[in-house]
Amino acid sequence: MPELRRALRIWGVLALAGAAVFALSLALGSVSLAPAELWHALADGAGTAGAIVRELRLPRAAAAFACGGLLALAGALMQVLLRNPLAEPYVLGVSGGASTGALLAMLLMLPWWMVQAGAAAGALGSMLLVAALARRDLLHPQVQGGHQEAGTRLLLTGVILAAGWGALITLILSVAPESRLRGMLFWLTGDLGGAAVFWPALLALAAGLLLAMPMARALNVMLLGETVAQSLGVRVGLVRLGAFLVASLAIAAAITTAGSIGFIGLVVPHLVRLAWGNDQRLLLPASALLGGTLLMAADLAARTVIAPAQLPVGVITALLGVPTFLFLLLRRPR
Repeated sequence: MPELRRALRIWGVLALAGAAVFALSLALGSVSLAPAELWHALADGAGTAGAIVRELRLPRAAAAFACGGLLALAGALMQVLLRNPLAEPYVLGVSGGASTGALLAMLLMLPWWMVQAGAAAGALGSMLLVAALARRDLLHPQVQGGHQEAGTRLLLTGVILAAGWGALITLILSVAPESRLRGMLFWLTGDLGGAAVFWPALLALAAGLLLAMPMARALNVMLLGETVAQSLGVRVGLVRLGAFLVASLAIAAAITTAGSIGFIGLVVPHLVRLAWGNDQRLLLPASALLGGTLLMAADLAARTVIAPAQLPVGVITALLGVPTFLFLLLRRPR
């Protein structure tokens, strides 16, 4: 019970921080709104303020929270799955597949919903390809030489596929007309400007947490080593496969909604571990809450720093993530 009370306090603090950033995201922008104006805009939706808040800012902020939570959840699962602190959501090439599908749809000048469908198809196709190529490492790592070697092969499989997707992305960019390049580059660096439909990402975040939490205790045991986990009755192969599928689906949902956004999935789980430890039962929901809050804050900065113009949100997360990660790395005890 003390652990549960501690977890609830931490989640409550993070939820309050997320609510505060969400309110700021609705109030601030090229047209700032006072608290009374914001309340009336949300209540009745009349006038220009109502249209700005309900049709533009609210969907964008909700999509930012959902995508940030999905990326942080996927990053936390990947770091346990691969037992590598540098693992992040895009390390297995799912992002490359999604980017290839989306950019191909943009090259063909298809409507925006087809771009999102192309991203989803590319992400799922890449996920299935990785799963097919590394199925023995996912299901039976002990036969292949243990968790360390299986994780290394799985990582190498993803890196090689990511390199192949990168070559295709470069080919698409090189043949694309100049009129399409700006939109492509914005998508590749992360862009929430077109996230008018946010509920699929929110549902994916809720589903991801519901699927991941029953695995949290087994993931804790797997941190002690695969042999120990098996001796304690953990079905290591099924847990690895489940973690891979949940992380991949979370990445696919996030990329389909907002494009490729870096550093959230890499940095946020480390921040949570430094602050509150490595218990996955606490870490997974806390990472989702903190990741969503940080991406909302980054998106707020992206659309207000040079308003009325906007920056790609991935630029903001990279500018914040690089020094943060270097600081964490340098202060880490030897």
